[in-house]
Amino acid sequence: MVLVGCGAKPEIPRQTLHHTRGDVTIHGDVWADNWFSLYLGEELVLEDSVSIKTERSFNAESFSFQADYPIVLNLVAKDFKENDSGLEYIGTRKQQLGDGGLIAQFRDADSGKLIACTNSEWRCLVLHHGPHDESCAQQASPVAGVGPCAFTTIEEPEGWRNVDYSTTDWDAATEFSEREVRPKDGYDGIDWDRQAKLIWSEDLQKDNTILFRIVIEKPNE
Repeated sequence: MVLVGCGAKPEIPRQTLHHTRGDVTIHGDVWADNWFSLYLGEELVLEDSVSIKTERSFNAESFSFQADYPIVLNLVAKDFKENDSGLEYIGTRKQQLGDGGLIAQFRDADSGKLIACTNSEWRCLVLHHGPHDESCAQQASPVAGVGPCAFTTIEEPEGWRNVDYSTTDWDAATEFSEREVRPKDGYDGIDWDRQAKLIWSEDLQKDNTILFRIVIEKPNE
């Protein structure tokens, strides 16, 4: 048993993902509000171990995987929504728009050097946006797709996880402060590099499903 002193961070145990292959060992850390899945190119590396259907499913994951440069990191992030209206706690006094948030960092396990972290250099594409109008949250019986509860959704672009896919028409991710995202439950269990930023699309509340992507080239020796 490990005793955690007063004020100490409860460390997140790092799991080793044996199904990946490559000459480089990467240490990754991801925290998401509420859920994420991470791909190395086309290959699924890890899914958030806490189901997005879990109320207040904030969670952090620390893990190691193998890769080769260029390292293509593709990430799907989802904020919890009960239906396509984008609302949560529907029919209760807590009925509201949710809000998302994501932070991640990746280090070379041998050197400890930071090779990538979330910031505005990541590209993002919103797959689900809703509701169109915030007044949807004040509806007594909100119906997805009706009135202020209208929403927009698109499919994942074909081949978006491929190394050659171009994200020139995607938006740059937006950086947010801790005060804006209010991260919790696992966030404090990771020693985040100062360069790692909390990100999302431009709209922290209405954008509910987002693709994120970055390509990491081999560092200069």
